[in-house]
Amino acid sequence: MEQKLESILVKVAHPLGVDEPLREYQIVTAGHINDTYRVKFGDVFYTMQRVNRYVFKNPKAIMSNIDLVTHHLRKKIREDGGDPERETLRYLRDSERRNYVLPDGENGDFWRMSLYIDKCCTYNVVTDQKMLVSAGNGFGKFQRRLTDFPADKLFETIPNFHNTPVRLNDLFDAVEKDACGRVKDCKKLISVFEEQRDACGKIIKLQQEGKIPLRVTHNDTKFNNILIDDATHEAVCVIDLDTVMPGISCYDFGDAIRFAGNTAEEDEIDLSRVTVSMENYESFTRGFMGAMNGMFTKEENDNMAAAAIIDTLEIGCRFLEDYLRGDKYFKIHYPTQNYNRAANQVKLALDMIARYDEMDNIVKKYQ
Repeated sequence: MEQKLESILVKVAHPLGVDEPLREYQIVTAGHINDTYRVKFGDVFYTMQRVNRYVFKNPKAIMSNIDLVTHHLRKKIREDGGDPERETLRYLRDSERRNYVLPDGENGDFWRMSLYIDKCCTYNVVTDQKMLVSAGNGFGKFQRRLTDFPADKLFETIPNFHNTPVRLNDLFDAVEKDACGRVKDCKKLISVFEEQRDACGKIIKLQQEGKIPLRVTHNDTKFNNILIDDATHEAVCVIDLDTVMPGISCYDFGDAIRFAGNTAEEDEIDLSRVTVSMENYESFTRGFMGAMNGMFTKEENDNMAAAAIIDTLEIGCRFLEDYLRGDKYFKIHYPTQNYNRAANQVKLALDMIARYDEMDNIVKKYQ
């Protein structure tokens, strides 16, 4: 093991009451933002994360949100007859009840450590429709259990996270500045965002007019952000709670669809492979809408399918903006990965636009 990282992991674990020897660790490569490790101290496995402070400017606020939300979820899970130790995350605390560690002081790296939930895993690709129905149900239950949580108690961890017009403004600012000289290779993608700019403002406008409510939402409902039981293939626990805050339920639905509904991986280069799987779309919709049990408003139901398109374009514009600014936000493993991600999302969104009526009718079927 690399001595420096091994020492850091021990240094983080100690104030959280973990004094057993470090036996092993593995780097978890899933995820675009934080550095994640599966570690074993003594005979117990944990998940340790170094939070990306470039992305998350106020990580203490994130951990406050997580603390409040997981406490509420544990209560609801117990009421439902579930196992709160398996169905929600539990972060370790130090002697002053803090659920994070700053091993090098206030301005240094920000770490946290949670109990590892075993006998389950995440998936990057949908291979089982029953599993996808269960994942939709798991994300729906997550929202339903938080419907009575006061959203005003939560910090906005990333301002304007799903404010699509603001995201597009940021993209066009990056286009204008062209800091890395990459705009010349992106003109076709940029033109799509220009054409869709007005349509992308629909849902945020409805929320600002009070026609769509703010709820406590996850805001990053990718298929690989829910643990699936190895034996039963049932959804176990929603993870990656950094962006849990007041938000729009339609966007949680939309983000899940743009990931799980894609017939290809997120950075697939061969765009002929990128379409929306209507089988996947219906499976997730069935689980998600069923778990909410009619709790969405008519305006929310009417805009679920639109949200899938808008959210796909939104993440596409974020990938492209990051590419134009020099890949500062999302982790990349090769130089054009953010460009490929953006092109992928644009192709997916255009396919969704062509199949909008079919998508909307499936939502109506399960609302």
